[in-house]
Amino acid sequence: MTTTHKLRRNVLASSGLAIALLVLLYWTDFTGGYFAALDDAETHKNCFCELEGSINDCSCDVDTVDHFNNMKVYPRLQSLLVKNFFRFYKVNLKQDCPFWPDDSRCAIRFCQVENCEEQAIPEGIKDQSEHRDKAASFKYTREAQLEKGCSDAEDFDSALGFLDTSISDQAHKEFELWAMHDEAEEDFCIVDDHDVDAQYVDLLLNPERYTGYKGDSAHRIWKSIYLENCFGGNNETANKFSSYMPHMELRDVCLEQRAFYRIISGLHSSINIHLCSKYLLSETKDFLDPQGIWGPNVKEFKRRFSPETTNGEGPHWLRNLYFIYLVELRALAKAAPYLRRENYYTGIAEEDEEVKLAMHDMLTVIESFQSHFNENALFSSGIASIKFKNDYKEKFRNISRIMDCVGCDKCKLWGKLQTQGLGTALKILYSEKLNLATESGIWDKPHIEADPIFRLSRTEIVALFNAFGRLSNSIYEMENFRRVLR
Repeated sequence: MTTTHKLRRNVLASSGLAIALLVLLYWTDFTGGYFAALDDAETHKNCFCELEGSINDCSCDVDTVDHFNNMKVYPRLQSLLVKNFFRFYKVNLKQDCPFWPDDSRCAIRFCQVENCEEQAIPEGIKDQSEHRDKAASFKYTREAQLEKGCSDAEDFDSALGFLDTSISDQAHKEFELWAMHDEAEEDFCIVDDHDVDAQYVDLLLNPERYTGYKGDSAHRIWKSIYLENCFGGNNETANKFSSYMPHMELRDVCLEQRAFYRIISGLHSSINIHLCSKYLLSETKDFLDPQGIWGPNVKEFKRRFSPETTNGEGPHWLRNLYFIYLVELRALAKAAPYLRRENYYTGIAEEDEEVKLAMHDMLTVIESFQSHFNENALFSSGIASIKFKNDYKEKFRNISRIMDCVGCDKCKLWGKLQTQGLGTALKILYSEKLNLATESGIWDKPHIEADPIFRLSRTEIVALFNAFGRLSNSIYEMENFRRVLR
């Protein structure tokens, strides 16, 4: 072969390689393949939301959770949460903001919460509200003292008859306050369903979606949650705790502090995914009764999570969604023996039985998960962990209060529900009473006393499952966005 032929072949080969590289670069730019992979060890992907590998601080990976949720959990939750027991949530949406003047009320009609018709609420649910649940504090009320719990024949020691057993009204009130205080000691959130202004809301009539509420008011809520709930330290450390805290810096803080940030970030990510998947795309032109048209907004999803618009942090925020999912999944598994004993009573016999069977099936599936979050890894440093746990409780209660500052009523509704559900999950994970009750074998007994050592109110159960349902929905919607972005 002549030198001229060799030279010509090398030129053609070089040209072909250059064209191939240009095509590859064009394809990469067009498909979004330029998005950086989440971890250094990961390969580049077609989409920033194509997560894989370890969730970090947990013993399972993203693919495992995706399959488990989308194939097993999500379908079951969707059929369960439309039942009457779970669709009616009692909440106080009129609570004043305790941190700043209430100057940001949303006037957009989609921010309004549709009122619940009284006749739509099952009698069994209303009866539970009107006749207070017999919690630990009930035994100290005058009503409890007046109930006939025993007959004269059961008075085995008549010699004690001369004792003055009357208790003043003031003493009754003080005993009740003491008992309520003891109950609240394990709470990670504020439950306001007994407030005078608390009302039932039909969650099916008020789905979580983008209402148009945005701007300084919405940003102030999240800024307060991130910046006002730091664990001491100097101002420089405190200021790092924002939604834009670089994920690399999380490696330099203790596990408890890192878990706190990841839980809040995961909740934030989940809510953002809900807004992107149910975005207000347009409105009908009906002047008397204009209606919104909601659907997925891929452009908004990319704006909120792509590395280009989030300084490379978006995929890490999405990964935090999986972290909070595993936290709440573990809480449901731990509380499963207790939850199986609940009646889920609404007064509609056939549906109540269906819910109990569906709940038993759901809990069995949840317990079958092989890589649950290990809650014992937190608060395990002796005396110091006691203070850390108390700090956690106060900070999550503080988040409950911040939710009262949301200017959009529908956003406030779902914000309060999801923070209360998260607080209930943490209560379950770190309840000494639940640990004691489980160790004593109380859930295996055929009959449980009226005042068990551990209990959840109906409102807590409704919030717990609906909050977990929101996380499950977010992971499911992530798969839909992946399909589009591929």
